[in-house]
Amino acid sequence: MRLFGRKMPLRAQIGLAIVSMNVIAAILVPILAPYPEAAIVGSAWARPSFEHWLGLDNLGRDVLSRLLYGARLSIGLSVLITALSFSMGVFFGFTAVVLGDIANTILSRVVDLLLSMPALIFAMVVLSVLGADLIVLIVTISILDAARIFRVSRALAMNIVSLDYVEVARLRGEGLWWIIRREILPNALPPLVAEFGMRFCFTFLFISALSFLGLGIQPPYADWGSMVKDYSALIMLGAPTVFYPAGAIALLTIGVNLLVDWLTSTDMQKR
Repeated sequence: MRLFGRKMPLRAQIGLAIVSMNVIAAILVPILAPYPEAAIVGSAWARPSFEHWLGLDNLGRDVLSRLLYGARLSIGLSVLITALSFSMGVFFGFTAVVLGDIANTILSRVVDLLLSMPALIFAMVVLSVLGADLIVLIVTISILDAARIFRVSRALAMNIVSLDYVEVARLRGEGLWWIIRREILPNALPPLVAEFGMRFCFTFLFISALSFLGLGIQPPYADWGSMVKDYSALIMLGAPTVFYPAGAIALLTIGVNLLVDWLTSTDMQKR
């Protein structure tokens, strides 16, 4: 199997299959889910049956339906936050290098300040003060991730900006945006694509952790982190319900990492 003109090893094909299944499930959830996301369709903790393949949850909602709706919200939100954080981190990282010492120093110190605080504690404080609103969640995690992406993009830009063709563009009088868009970004794109996959995993797990703590996505919306929290009490009763969302989180993370490993592998870089 080939992707982008390159032959994919088995592990990358497995990763692509896992990611594709999750994306298809997230997109087609209104068709695939047998019941609405928050509909109460039976007794709490009802066992699996022909009507409810994975059983019912603590409020009598269909677990399979909530698992599918959780895929849409968990994956969609993670992609949105990762895209926003990359837009900010890459732009400011490249800008710091192109503008020179003063901008580089100021932006780097601001990023150092953000990175000096533990991300989970910082997010918990912000969400506790401002409320666990979806907009607040998106902005908070985007800023925290942008600080880390700033470091990566700045390091890449520092290696590229010293090359002759960037200096030629400066001598021609090209502007900041032109140099970033036409000279730096195309040459930094391969490692940034791999970094996007890694940051998606971190964001995905971070949102799940906040939801598990009650500060992430709020009811009645379904996401896998809050589902793990809701179903964890059943572990003592030997019910497998909690393993469905936990397994979905682990499986998607493994799939994305398999793809990222292939993208960053030496074999691919040589092709």
